[in-house]
Amino acid sequence: MNVDSRKKALRYLFEKIIDPLGYKFSPDEELVDFLLEQEVKLEKKHGIPYCPCQGLKKSREYNMKIVCPCIPFHREHFDAMKRCWCGLYVHKDVTDPDRLRQIPLSELKRD
Repeated sequence: MNVDSRKKALRYLFEKIIDPLGYKFSPDEELVDFLLEQEVKLEKKHGIPYCPCQGLKKSREYNMKIVCPCIPFHREHFDAMKRCWCGLYVHKDVTDPDRLRQIPLSELKRD
């Protein structure tokens, strides 16, 4: 599998999923290229393009929630941050993702 062609294919596929959810790829093209390359490596190793910033566990149920794009499984959290964990995706209205901060899930669920 050619890494560059697979990154291009994943980008095309993921765009179809994230756009209706109100997200886009980060405007930081260097970051996007790096993260897609990491996903290609994970896909080669595990057969699935997992989120590159989340560690795999022995639980299949957990791991399936970090198959990229994992926005549907973590929607409330990502909507609060206006981005996904690794920053590959941001809300469509975001122009400067560097100004966004990570919010721990524990901070979000302080009710």
